[in-house]
Amino acid sequence: MKSQDIVILLKLVSLEHEERQGLLYPKTDHDGPFSVRGLESSLGISKTEVNASIKRSVSSGLATKVHDGGRAKPNRRNLCNFIVHGLKFVFPATPGAMTRGVPTAFAAPPLKNLLISAGEYIYVWPFAKGKNMGQSVEPLFKSVPEAAVKDACLYEYLALVDAIRLGNQRETGLAVERISERLLKK
Repeated sequence: MKSQDIVILLKLVSLEHEERQGLLYPKTDHDGPFSVRGLESSLGISKTEVNASIKRSVSSGLATKVHDGGRAKPNRRNLCNFIVHGLKFVFPATPGAMTRGVPTAFAAPPLKNLLISAGEYIYVWPFAKGKNMGQSVEPLFKSVPEAAVKDACLYEYLALVDAIRLGNQRETGLAVERISERLLKK
């Protein structure tokens, strides 16, 4: 398992959400948003890595292959269980130096203003085009800040994941509640 596997699975969940909302009309050719090329384009992860990631996710039970076009479909229950119970141990996050970037964890939209922070600094993914200053947090994959800026739904998922990776009991509990609602509702 690699950290980009979680990013790719959450992107697939985001695409499913857009598809259900009628905001996405997937193409049946090889360049649709669910294709390896489509994922490469939207996430900045090479086709080879996307393909290997999907294979790892299928073999670990975090995804299945759907027969219509062979696209990968996240197993939302297993993914949620892994994020809630295992992610912070497998891919821990440690706040770093002050930098400019994209807000994450408790400073990002799904949790912003819900918790009163004990500190004055927010957490950010380092990103040259970022408008906020805060303590750096290494994202699950280097292209996460740019991918998150392009996709608001993916951004929420990844920020909640970081809240779980970084938070204390109260913060983690709120993030778990929010991500469970989003992942487990159909």
